[in-house]
Amino acid sequence: MTFSQPPEIPGGLAGLESRVRQDLAWLDLPTCSWVPERSVDGRHVLDVVVIGGGMAGLTASGYLRRYGLLNHVVLDQAPAGQEGPWVTYARMTTLRSPKTLSGPCMGLPGLTFRAWYEARFGTVAWDGLDKIPRQAWMAYLEWLRHVLDLPVRNGVTLTNVARAADGVLALSVVQDGVSETLLCRHLVLATGRDGLGGSYVPPVIAGLPRDYWRHSADPIDFAALKNRRVVVVGAGASAMDNAATALEAGAARVDMVIRRATLPAVNKFTGIGSMGVVQGFVGLPDGWKWRFMDTVLDAQTPPPRPSVLRVSSHPNAFFHLSCPIDRVEMAGNTVRLHTPRGVMETDFIIAATGFCADLSRRPELAGMAPHIRLWKDRFTPSAQDMPSGHVSAELASSPDLGPGFEFLEKVPGSCPWLKYVHCFCFPATLSHGKVSGDIPAISDGAERLARHITRALFVEDRETHYANLVAFDTPELRGDEWRDSPLPAIG
Repeated sequence: MTFSQPPEIPGGLAGLESRVRQDLAWLDLPTCSWVPERSVDGRHVLDVVVIGGGMAGLTASGYLRRYGLLNHVVLDQAPAGQEGPWVTYARMTTLRSPKTLSGPCMGLPGLTFRAWYEARFGTVAWDGLDKIPRQAWMAYLEWLRHVLDLPVRNGVTLTNVARAADGVLALSVVQDGVSETLLCRHLVLATGRDGLGGSYVPPVIAGLPRDYWRHSADPIDFAALKNRRVVVVGAGASAMDNAATALEAGAARVDMVIRRATLPAVNKFTGIGSMGVVQGFVGLPDGWKWRFMDTVLDAQTPPPRPSVLRVSSHPNAFFHLSCPIDRVEMAGNTVRLHTPRGVMETDFIIAATGFCADLSRRPELAGMAPHIRLWKDRFTPSAQDMPSGHVSAELASSPDLGPGFEFLEKVPGSCPWLKYVHCFCFPATLSHGKVSGDIPAISDGAERLARHITRALFVEDRETHYANLVAFDTPELRGDEWRDSPLPAIG
């Protein structure tokens, strides 16, 4: 992992790791494994499988261990050190979150980014740090996985989810071209922004030959854009980051095509961030949940000021507001864009147009997708619930989740095993708030998830636990600690 860094303190991380292990020992964590072992036809059954080894998956795994669910595994299709967006398609210089957020520390001070950074580079370096370099954040997450000894397997792709015998789930996975089936009782999808769909590309762009466009989350050869004209569609943080990266790679010019008349300036949800929102959002009536999220989406999240300045500092960067794309066409090797403000030509388009929840784009979920209840299947917002004045397609297509992030059935009884599959990724926001994908409250969300699974496993195994209670006969007393005495005489 390489990033601009001050000199390291010899032995600093080793000392922190010793402290973390001591803290865990003092807290008697992780607790002992307590879930009865299960097998089906002689095959071992995992209690939980987590798909996704990024920040959300690691935090979920940490809490599963804390609650004694040691019989679990985390699977990620990326190589080790490339999980999540941080060193792949994230192209910002630094994270946008304040460096002081506790993030995925799971309530332990020694597991915070600050503890890791100060142990590695010292307090002077911490005091001089403005925002967290994204490569440093990835290095910290790798350390978190190491120090907690989390059970992550890399290079594993989930290809199908089905119900097996005895009510357990059968997961088809592939690693290095070899297929296998894993059996588990609960499945957690910690799969990030595109966890229930994928990148959204407007049809007007998607119809172009693939050599002439990429989504901002795709691998992009920025060196190949040197001396070429680039159009970036969008005005969010990702749009700014990709535009800046193209400019820094030597693009001849970068035109930012922005549908809105002005850039959004106020980050609504951040402005009301509190433990009340973190813990209370999930308890709101449906209409109020919709109203909060509709207001946030309508206002949009502004790009960070440094990201915009990173773009505008280049004389060959141009912002075009009130400029939606009506249609595009190829003119030889040039893309011609028709907008209300005129016609523009470019060599390459980067669509920084976000993600969508579209279960039809996830073949591994095909067996359950038709049965998953979405918000639009049971809730119609009133005019009061829609400050934007229209029904948000993004909110309508969000999964309608239970208290433990579990999927619910569209038709009761049609797919009972859905309750064993948990959506711990961004599309859970309308049901649970911002606790399943962003740094500030990821520990709170992961603990909510782990507590629910812990409770569900105990309730399901209640007969076994009761039988263990009845059979338990280890005596505390041996009979030699006391003796029966006669009653004292009267008078």
